[in-house]
Amino acid sequence: MSNFLRSLATYVAAMIGIVGTLVVIYAWNLPPFKSSVEMTNDAYVRGQITLLSPQLAGYIIDVPVQDYQIVRRGDLIAQIDDRIFAQKLEQARATLTTAEASLANSEQSKKSAEAKILSAKASVESANAGLEASRAAFGRSSELRAKNIASQSEVERDRAAFDQAQAAVHQAQAQALIAEQDLSTIIVGRKSLEANVQSAKASIRLAEIDLANTRIVAPRDGQLGEVTGRVGQYVSAGTQIALVVPDHVWVVANFKETQVADMHAGQAVSFTVDALKNQKFIGRLERFAPATGSEFSVLKADNATGNFTKIAQRIPVRLAIDPGQAMLEKLVPGMSVVATIDVSQTAAGTTKAGG
Repeated sequence: MSNFLRSLATYVAAMIGIVGTLVVIYAWNLPPFKSSVEMTNDAYVRGQITLLSPQLAGYIIDVPVQDYQIVRRGDLIAQIDDRIFAQKLEQARATLTTAEASLANSEQSKKSAEAKILSAKASVESANAGLEASRAAFGRSSELRAKNIASQSEVERDRAAFDQAQAAVHQAQAQALIAEQDLSTIIVGRKSLEANVQSAKASIRLAEIDLANTRIVAPRDGQLGEVTGRVGQYVSAGTQIALVVPDHVWVVANFKETQVADMHAGQAVSFTVDALKNQKFIGRLERFAPATGSEFSVLKADNATGNFTKIAQRIPVRLAIDPGQAMLEKLVPGMSVVATIDVSQTAAGTTKAGG
């Protein structure tokens, strides 16, 4: 009887060992239990969380929203006191008016200078005509003096008139040259005045932008996180006012490097969400991260040491979520999920033959 019991105990121990070995092989997904389905619980819902902050400094005078409120694009989140910026806009507009008036005055000065040039040219022509007349008179009196018909005083008088006519021509020519230089000065100065007008317009645009920036609005549809801005709070550029979480979410699943060999973009995926009682969702594999997760860490491990233990790295994989599914609106960034991919399927989502 004792031999029988010993044999029975030996058989039981052997069976327990075999069953334990099979359980370990199955748990580690090793042959003959290796499956084409790859799974990871290192996966989370992700979304584009936008931090709202002002671009300028001032006191908050209104915060019309509350924590976790649904907002639409353009909804007011916080209002900064805009009195100073409104006055800066009025000041910029006044500067533009002054610059435009100076430019208009320059245009009138240009027309006046052009008229002075025409007048100076007419004076030159008149002086030339007088010069010709005095030259003729001086020539006649000189001929008559040579014949003792005219007196010497008449010749001297005509000579003086001729000299005065020559001086008048020179003076008229100088006046014409001065008028032309005045026109050139006005034209050159006009470039500066035009630049002043453009600068004043740019100042108005900047003032309008600053005034608009006193209104901190939602950049897109979504739900607010905690609203940290308070009425009466002094804020500066970069101060956190609130967080906006858009409706669009996706999943980032971190698979081991030994799991991704047969994964391709477009493959169908499924995942369950812990927070929703393991509600199942379906989607598609979108793309792979360009490096393993350890490469993106702030403090990277240095494996160049005397003792080394090989650890399978994880590669982040982005999973798109198919629209129109039940409870999809309850997915929020940060939720833990368990993602599953059948790698026997092709990129189009169909299962390979024999897979």
